Amino acid sequence: MEIVQTLTGARSGSLLHAIDRTLTSAGARMLAQRLAAPITDPAAINARLDIVQLFVEDAELRGAVRSTLKRCPDLERALSRLSLGRGGPRDLAAICDAACRASDLRKTLAEAVDPTAAQGLAHIINALGQHDVLIDRLTRALGAELPLLARDGGFIAAGYLPELDEQRELRDESRRLIASLQQKYANLTGIASLKIRHNNVLGYFVEVTQTHAAKIGTGHEVLIHRQTLASAVRYTSVELSDFADRISRAGDQALRLELAVFDDLVGEVVARGDDLSRAAQMVAATDVASALAELAIERRHVRPRVDSSSAFRIVGGRHPVVEAALEGGMNAAFIANDCDLAEQNRLWLITGPNMAGKSTFLRQNALITILAQMGAYVPALEAHIGIVDRLFSRVGAADDLARGRSTFMVEMIEAAVILNQATPRSLVILDEIGRGTATFDGLSIAWATIEHLHEVNRCRALFATHFHE
Repeated sequence: MEIVQTLTGARSGSLLHAIDRTLTSAGARMLAQRLAAPITDPAAINARLDIVQLFVEDAELRGAVRSTLKRCPDLERALSRLSLGRGGPRDLAAICDAACRASDLRKTLAEAVDPTAAQGLAHIINALGQHDVLIDRLTRALGAELPLLARDGGFIAAGYLPELDEQRELRDESRRLIASLQQKYANLTGIASLKIRHNNVLGYFVEVTQTHAAKIGTGHEVLIHRQTLASAVRYTSVELSDFADRISRAGDQALRLELAVFDDLVGEVVARGDDLSRAAQMVAATDVASALAELAIERRHVRPRVDSSSAFRIVGGRHPVVEAALEGGMNAAFIANDCDLAEQNRLWLITGPNMAGKSTFLRQNALITILAQMGAYVPALEAHIGIVDRLFSRVGAADDLARGRSTFMVEMIEAAVILNQATPRSLVILDEIGRGTATFDGLSIAWATIEHLHEVNRCRALFATHFHE
C-alpha cells in the first residue's frame, strides 16, 4: 500500500509524502501515526473532520494558525529530554517558546470561532492550557545566549538571582584585575609584549619570549620562574596566584548556583509535565487539521460522509499519490472514476490488459478509505464510506525464500489470512490471485476465492484478475 514509505523504504512516493503539509515535527509524527492507525468510531472521525472543515472554510484563521505553528519548537521532544535528565538550557527555552505559541493558538482559536462550531474544538482550546506562570519564570530566568549543556554555565539571566550576580561580578572583576596586573608587570619589567595567559595545567601564568627572558632573570623578586619552552619562558607570582584562586572560587560558585537554578526550573517543568504534554498533543492536532485543510484546498479534496452503514460510494475518486506525481512531473491530469460497492453489488471483478490501471483503481479506493477514517478530506467529488473495520490488501508478487516460501506460497498464505479474517464490515482488495501455477489451477483458485468472499465473508471487495473467464 506504500502508506508511510515505499517498497524501497523511501518516504518520497508514499501516501504520507503526498499529503504532508504539516509545519511542526510533532504534527508530522501525529500525521504518520494517524495514517498508520485509522480509527473506526464514526463520532471520533467526524469530530476530526469538523475541525478540518473549520480550517477549510476560514482561510484567515487557517493562515493565522499556520503562521503561529511555523514558530513553534518541538515541545514534546524537549519535555521528554528534560524528564529523562538529558535536557539542557536550550530545552528549557524550547519549552518556554512552545508554551507561548500554545497560548497564542488558544487565544487565536477562542477569538476566531465559537468553540461549539466544531465538535472537539472546545477540547483543543481547553487542553492547550494556561502557562503564564511558567512562561514568566522561564523568560526571567534564561539568558539570551544559551549553551548546549548546563555544565557550561552562563545561561541564567542577570538580575534573576542576586547571589549569582555577586559571584559573577567578583569573577569578572578579578579578570579585570588580571588585565591590570599584566600592565603592571609589563611596566615593571619594561617588556611590552609580556602576557598573562591561562591553561588547564598551569592555570594563570606570565609569559615572555626567550628574547626578553634575560631582562627578568632567574632571581626576580616578583616573578618566579615556572617553565621554559623553546620559544617562551613562563613565570608566576604570589599576587597572580591569589587572583587565580579568587577567579576559580567565584567561577565555581557561580556555576554551582546556576546548576541549582537549572535543576529547580527542570523540576517545575516536569511537575507541569501532564499539562505541557496535553498542550503538545493539541498543538500537533491543530497542525494536522490545518495541514489537511491546506491539502484539501490545494488538491480539491472533499469531506467524506463517514457513518456506521455498509455503504461504499465514491464519485470521481482519484489516487492521491499518482495524481500528485502526474501534476508535478508530467503536467497531466488524473482521470477520475467511480466506485459503488452497494449491498447488492459489494464485490467488483476488474479485468483488462497490463497497464490498464487495475492496481491503481484498487489502491486508490483503499487509500481514500484510509484518509477518510483518519479524519481527512479525500480526493473525490463525493464520498460516502460506511466504517471499515479492517482493510486487507493482497497486491504485488514477492517470495520469502529464507522461510521456504515461493511467490505462489506467499500469495496463498496471505489469501488464506484474508479469507479467514475478513468480516462483512471489511474492505478487501485483491490483485492477481492464482499466479505462479498452471492456468486452470490459477483460474480455480481465483474463482473459489471470489465465491468465498461473496458468499461467506460477505465483505466489500475489489478483485483484479487477468482470468477473463
